[in-house]
Amino acid sequence: MKKILEGDELEQRARELGVDIQGDLITHSSSGRHNRASDYELQRRVIEAERSIRESRLWKVALISAIASMASALVALLAVLKKM
Repeated sequence: MKKILEGDELEQRARELGVDIQGDLITHSSSGRHNRASDYELQRRVIEAERSIRESRLWKVALISAIASMASALVALLAVLKKM
């Protein structure tokens, strides 16, 4: 299992992934936001972003697999037709 990042390492990884590091909206501050989300919240956001990236790559694997299956079926069909 991967090491769970904390502190500056976590913030840097979040920035690399393009994850929002700001805290939740608050209504009584002039900026409208906390300075930074908690480590727990950032860890959750980073894990979700990494999962999303991993899942978006899976369609490529599925496409390659489908093409290989179609090629295999075509070769098998040609072999059967050749024997006729």
